[in-house]
Amino acid sequence: MFLVSSFAALCSLSTLLGAVEAQNSSLLSSTTEPPRNSVVSSSLSPLPSEFSSLSTEPSSTSPGSSLTSFPASSASLGPPVATSGFSRIGNVLKPTITSYTFDPLPTPSESSIPKNFPETYPHDPPPVGDSVIPNFGPAWAAAYSKAREKIQSLTLEEKVNITTGVGWMNGPCVGNTPPVGDFPGLCLGDSPLGVRFADYVTAFPAGINTAATWNRKLMRERGKAMGSEFVGKGVNIALGPAMNMGRLAQGGRIWESFGGDPFLAGETAYETILGLQKSGVQACAKHWINNEQEHARQQSTSQVDDRTQHEIYAHPFLRSVMAGVAAIMCSYNLINDTYACENDKLMNGVLKREFGFQGQILSDWSATESTISAITGLDMTMPGDIQFDSGDSFFGGNLTAYVNNGTIPEARVDDMAIRILAGWYFLGQDSGYPETNFNSWFPLDDTKNKHLDVRDDHWKVVREIATASIVLLKNTGDALPLNKPRKIAVIGSDAAPPTRGPNGFADRGGSDGILAMGWGSGTTDFTYLISPIEAIQARAGRDGTAINWYFDDFNLGDAQNVARGTDAAIVFIKSDSGEEYLTVDGNVGDRKNLTAWANGDNLVNAVASVHKNTIIVVNSVGPLNVEPWIDNPNVTAVLWAGLGGSEAGNGIKDVLYGDYNPSGRLPYTIARNNTDYPAHLVLDSWTPNHPIVIPYTEGLLIDYRWFDAKQIIPRFEFGFGLSYTTFEYSNLGIEKLRYSQQFAEEAVWESGETPSTNATGASRAIWLHRPAYRVTFDVQNVGDVAGAETPQLYLEFPAPSGEPPQTLKGFTNVALGPGETQQAEITISKYDLSYWDVVGQGWKKPDGEIGVRISQSSRKVRLRGSI
Repeated sequence: MFLVSSFAALCSLSTLLGAVEAQNSSLLSSTTEPPRNSVVSSSLSPLPSEFSSLSTEPSSTSPGSSLTSFPASSASLGPPVATSGFSRIGNVLKPTITSYTFDPLPTPSESSIPKNFPETYPHDPPPVGDSVIPNFGPAWAAAYSKAREKIQSLTLEEKVNITTGVGWMNGPCVGNTPPVGDFPGLCLGDSPLGVRFADYVTAFPAGINTAATWNRKLMRERGKAMGSEFVGKGVNIALGPAMNMGRLAQGGRIWESFGGDPFLAGETAYETILGLQKSGVQACAKHWINNEQEHARQQSTSQVDDRTQHEIYAHPFLRSVMAGVAAIMCSYNLINDTYACENDKLMNGVLKREFGFQGQILSDWSATESTISAITGLDMTMPGDIQFDSGDSFFGGNLTAYVNNGTIPEARVDDMAIRILAGWYFLGQDSGYPETNFNSWFPLDDTKNKHLDVRDDHWKVVREIATASIVLLKNTGDALPLNKPRKIAVIGSDAAPPTRGPNGFADRGGSDGILAMGWGSGTTDFTYLISPIEAIQARAGRDGTAINWYFDDFNLGDAQNVARGTDAAIVFIKSDSGEEYLTVDGNVGDRKNLTAWANGDNLVNAVASVHKNTIIVVNSVGPLNVEPWIDNPNVTAVLWAGLGGSEAGNGIKDVLYGDYNPSGRLPYTIARNNTDYPAHLVLDSWTPNHPIVIPYTEGLLIDYRWFDAKQIIPRFEFGFGLSYTTFEYSNLGIEKLRYSQQFAEEAVWESGETPSTNATGASRAIWLHRPAYRVTFDVQNVGDVAGAETPQLYLEFPAPSGEPPQTLKGFTNVALGPGETQQAEITISKYDLSYWDVVGQGWKKPDGEIGVRISQSSRKVRLRGSI
């Protein structure tokens, strides 16, 4: 999201509209700024009735059929074909201004199946680890019924107001809609790791750390705890989780999301959303879609083929819809030459039809591109104005005018308002929901900011995730855990409390101490922050350990002197990134390179040159090049700590001393050479109407899939992580599951044909996602330390399917005492066993044997079987 007060890049948006939209822009201008908290539509200039005559060809398009898409029979990376509903302006496809019709999509409906597909409500989701698929259909039906009844008494202007934000900083939240009758309007608030711009809230570990736990229970608990804080502060829609894929190692917002594999990202998103909405806040999955780099995010087009889109980038959003997510945010960038927030194929065709999404699609802040985006699937514009403080809107009075002049049917505005209100009813926010009790812009305004403490005991889940997400990458000669060492040194600014305090940089746009979150709108304020030196010093005091420290990263001689004569020298290094509206040390959101910040590599080598037991702790937003020192024999251990939130120091201490046996696993690959990664930042320049082209030419080969297919040896592979104990695997069993109730599509799938996806919600159908096979195996802890193991299930598709060498399709967690054995179970579905058939436009069974691998990482296979 764009959430600071000045953005020169936004000024380019009107020029990108070009030609037809240039005429539109001139008609949309307003000389009057909307009054704060006013009804937006009343303050905007309406379009003249003759404006619809600009169209040369009428359209009968409805959400059931796409205005634009690449040909269904093609898997190429080429641009989409412009249909009669779109005009090409330069390299950009814009929807034509004409008269449209609208027919709402049918509500997806499937009968509840108590043991497998039970009727479910957001406040009572299935237990963690349960293989049932929640059926939110009845809950959505009840919410739609109330929403339809609500709009019956509303005027057109009032319905439009439900869809239109009040404008930048014209309400207490980062996004606000006005009250309409007894509907109080909505408060929309960041961020994916806590309530932004509020006091007495928790700074949770980042999304990337949550994924690194590979632990569904912790994912759910984090979502639930965060959700309760959003509710406590009176936020209706929490703008998260983020689930853009870790396609780029240098991507600025990689830390907000869940890593480099769609299955892991999808499961983390699913559990986070179930947790958030259990607490009563509406979750908003973002950013739909292909927003994997910050550079020129509003002036770039991601060229993505149909199969890659379905199997990689859309999958976490599909899982979000299956979790009952109430809202989805469209992104800034273009996809195949069409802006995400006016992309009919992706909003109407995929999200609302194929996925059966029944909530609302809202724009990222100032990502709305036209009034016609209402027809292409956008339901709410945020923050309401075209540009911050511009005093006009693509919705508001102009949407009203488009209805009055016959361009957009009022039935579509009804649908928009119903979808927005349905989310409010779906989460039960119509009864007893707290009023917004903080002011994002004026924290000392005590008339609005009630300074409510909503943290409860959430520090516990923060500390557990901060600890469970730490990945042990190297441990030579059992250097760890520490066992009451006589004397230690702690070196590096990343171990220290921030000299400016934990919130010394706006939106965390800088770091002069422990790195516990990246920068940008995906942040929150720290109520407190435990640094590593504070946690380690407290433990050293209890153990009787002498401790010294040195935080100057550049005075290498003094750092060496502090390290000499100690039992262990613990060196802390970091690497930061964030959103493109802030530049930190020349990094405009995305990282310039994958080198450790603050002279980190030189600091490690300097200390290791004088100390034979140098232990490295890395706080990084994503992959880092560790080649300058990883093979140094004096570097005995490496802990990968990520971004641990307010309890970051305690989490690191717990693993250093063995109070917690490390169980984190990498959610991405760490390469030996930066050139080994499959994709890289595109830093080309752009001109109006000619956005930067970002070709997703690696297709399905994202992250470890690329390394496998190209036979590249990584430094540390996806899913890797060491332990202080040892585990063994045995007794693999694979059982086909049978059900008394069969679906017609299953017989089609089994025959090798492609079942139709014409029905609304076809890609999340019960037959496709219920467990089809049960995989069991034994895991034994053969060491002398208690610990948790994370078995991973990968499938090896037959070569003619065109799939990567292997794909992650399951994982679980097993906690074992010394010598203990436990049977683990992972289920896989027909969806897991399918690939996207571009020609048939559906999920297809491959022809041949599918290999099943039970592994400790993507490259450590322990058991093999087949289906």
